[in-house]
Amino acid sequence: MWKTVLRRILIMIPQLIVLSLLVFVLAKMMPGDPFSGQINPNQDPKTIAHLKQELGLNDAPWIQYCRWLGNVMHGDFGTSYIQHVAVTSLIWDRAVNTFWLSIVTVILSYSISIPLGIIAGHHQDEWQDQSIQIFNYITFAIPGFVSLILGLWLFGFTLGWFPIAGSVGTDCDSSVFAYIWSRFYHLILPAMLCAILSTTGTVQYLRTGIVDNKVEDYVRTARSKGVPEKVVFNKHILRNSLLPIAAFMGNTITGLLAGSVILETIFSYPGMGKLFLDSISQRDYTTLTALILLFGVLTLVGNLLSDIIMSIVDPRIRIK
Repeated sequence: MWKTVLRRILIMIPQLIVLSLLVFVLAKMMPGDPFSGQINPNQDPKTIAHLKQELGLNDAPWIQYCRWLGNVMHGDFGTSYIQHVAVTSLIWDRAVNTFWLSIVTVILSYSISIPLGIIAGHHQDEWQDQSIQIFNYITFAIPGFVSLILGLWLFGFTLGWFPIAGSVGTDCDSSVFAYIWSRFYHLILPAMLCAILSTTGTVQYLRTGIVDNKVEDYVRTARSKGVPEKVVFNKHILRNSLLPIAAFMGNTITGLLAGSVILETIFSYPGMGKLFLDSISQRDYTTLTALILLFGVLTLVGNLLSDIIMSIVDPRIRIK
């Protein structure tokens, strides 16, 4: 198994090189440059030209790419053109916020979806199943950004139960407990709304798997041998029904770590998703290329993580 994991990691290297080239080319094809917004009658054109020359923006594209790739291989993603800080430090500050938001969202999402899927599959066509199906249809039909805005308006503005922006309160005192509570308090509303919206697929996959597996031959054989119904359900039906969920669990986790642009923008949450959107609008090429490269790495890691989880859940496909 570990040999296969190592082989997959080595295969990622040429994939990342191709990804970095595509990212750099697409970033350079964007109209304008980081200094386009500073061009006005009051700005000296010579100053703009000097800044471009100083940052190497006038060099040939292949020279810029090689210089950037060489720095990346040494852990240096450059300096943000807009915020004038190291991109590594900038991304790290946002990644911490996104990490905690993702952890809480994943825990809430599976804590809600797995019990609902089990109840719906176990009580097929009964009122419990029908109620969960109605909930599923509603969460699937309403666009995500609409649900987020409604949740922000109801629980943030109208009821005032949760903060409406930021990742930590400005009025929290210097104590560690107050800081941790303020950070967690800012996570509750966006994480809960995101978790509820992301339960649709998991609930449906799990319900369908339970319904299909209940009539399989191996289940009938286990029942005919007198195996208790609880053991049949937990050991045979439920375990095999969890396989589709395990198949995309790794990508789900790493996808959340990459940040949600819509969620973080609506809640003004300083995470990687909002940083990605800001770097596009501000044409901050160094930050943009570093983020996309990081998202690509997370996608590859997510695929590898899904394979590992599948091998743990299903012994039939366990990697030798």
